[in-house]
Amino acid sequence: MGFHIYLTYFLALFIGISLGLTGGGGSILTVPVLVYAARLEPVIATAYSLFIVGFTSLVGAFGYIKKGIVNIRMAIIFAVPAFITVWLMRKFVIHAMPAQLFTIGNFTLTKDLFLMLFFALIMLISGFKMVHNIKKDSREFKEINYGLVLINGIVVGILSGLVGAGGGFLIVPALVFFMGLPIHKAVGTSLLIIAINSLIGFTGDILNLPYIDWQFLFVFSAISSLGIFFGIYLNQYLNSERLKKVFGYFVLIMAVVILFKELL
Repeated sequence: MGFHIYLTYFLALFIGISLGLTGGGGSILTVPVLVYAARLEPVIATAYSLFIVGFTSLVGAFGYIKKGIVNIRMAIIFAVPAFITVWLMRKFVIHAMPAQLFTIGNFTLTKDLFLMLFFALIMLISGFKMVHNIKKDSREFKEINYGLVLINGIVVGILSGLVGAGGGFLIVPALVFFMGLPIHKAVGTSLLIIAINSLIGFTGDILNLPYIDWQFLFVFSAISSLGIFFGIYLNQYLNSERLKKVFGYFVLIMAVVILFKELL
């Protein structure tokens, strides 16, 4: 194995640790790691990311389920429109996009460039939310706004389908404001939704990708999952809110780096 593979697996551990430390957000780094460290094409990287994010989120969700702070009914209600949308995106949209989207003068927007620029935008939004740590109302309501849940689920599905990320920064607020979950339940429920969306979405890629490196996927996911437990252990001794802000700044810096790298 080359040095870049060892670096990739080391960063997989870092992704898992960041997930355990911050309670979410670490998965946003999966695609950059796969593109720049593992040297995968962006379309393949977003597909592999869905499996990795789905696998590690499922591991994390089991921990919350054992603690009794996952609302499985709410997760299924939200996940249905989301996983249908992400599957359709991966099966019929991503792989059908032309290699070159359009050309203006000397600038050509390719599919790979579009995916990386869009991903950098999502990283900017995610990093901003982590840095500012917007507080949510923790009151629990009985009524569910099904219309807004449907719209949000579709938006999350489109987002996950495009960039291979879980969309937790959209799911958690939706669970709180539209489905009435208290914040401590929303985080665990979000992980279960992300797992369902990502793993089902990945099946849309299985039918399109000519080759899938299953060994790489399972090793990366296993290392990342181990990192989650290590991060949860460290979280007992560290200030999680401060760590989340620091990680948010790191995500913002990474987003700017990707923008400069891809455009220049």
